[in-house]
Amino acid sequence: MSKMLEGKVALVTGGSRGIGAAIARALAKDGADVAISYASAKDRADAVVTDLKDLGVRAKAFQADQAKADDVGSLVAAVTSHFGRVDILVNNAGVLVLGQVHDRANNLAELDRMYDVNIRGVAAAVRAVAPLMADGGRIISIGSVVGESTPFAGAADYSATKAALLGLTRGWARDLGPKGITVNTVQPGPIDTDMNPAESGDFSDTQKAITALGRYGTADEVAAAVAFLAGPNASYITGSAITVDGGFNA
Repeated sequence: MSKMLEGKVALVTGGSRGIGAAIARALAKDGADVAISYASAKDRADAVVTDLKDLGVRAKAFQADQAKADDVGSLVAAVTSHFGRVDILVNNAGVLVLGQVHDRANNLAELDRMYDVNIRGVAAAVRAVAPLMADGGRIISIGSVVGESTPFAGAADYSATKAALLGLTRGWARDLGPKGITVNTVQPGPIDTDMNPAESGDFSDTQKAITALGRYGTADEVAAAVAFLAGPNASYITGSAITVDGGFNA
C-alpha cells in the first residue's frame, strides 16, 4: 500500500531523542526517507537511524551544531548530497535556559547560545534549504506554548525565542508561498521528555493542573501533528501555528 510521504526526504534537526526522534519515526512510518541531526549524542542518533531503517526507509544521522550557521549550511548540503533532495524540513533542535531578568547569576553566554540555536539556527536552516526545495515542500518549526504566554517566572528569554518563530513562520509563508512551500509551527505544551519529565515533582504537578486534560502529552502526539503538516492533506495550511498542549493555553 502506498504511503503518503513515499519518495519524500525529510530532515529533522535534533532528531536523536524526545520529540525529534518521535517526529523522525512518524515521518518514516508515512514512507519518507529521513535524515536526522545531532549535536553530540551519536549513540542515540545511531539507535534512531536503526529504528528508521527497520521501518523500510533510508536513514542517516549527521553531526551538526545548530548554533553555528556554517554547520547548519554544511548539514543541509550533506543531506542533499546523500539523499538527492530535501522535501521536508523540521526545525526541532532547541535549547531551554531559565533565569529571571534581575538575577545577576544569569549566564549570558548560555542565553546567547539559546538564541543562536532557537532562532538563528532555524533561520540558517531555512535559508539553506529554501533555494533547494522543490515546489510543494514543507517547513515545520517546533515552537512552544510559551511563545504565546509566559505562565511562570524565569522563562522570558525562552518565550522570546519561541515567539520569534511565530513571526518568522508568518513571514516565510509569504516569501515561499509562490513556490507552494508551506511554513508552519507546532507549539507543544507540557510533553513528557528528558527536558521536562512528567513525574518531576511540584513543577510537573503544576503544569498538569494548568492543562484542561490534566496530564502531560507524549512525543508521539506532537509527532502526529508534524506528520499531518508534512503530508498532502495540509496543502492549504501555511503561516499557521498548531498548538498541541492539552488545553494548557485554553
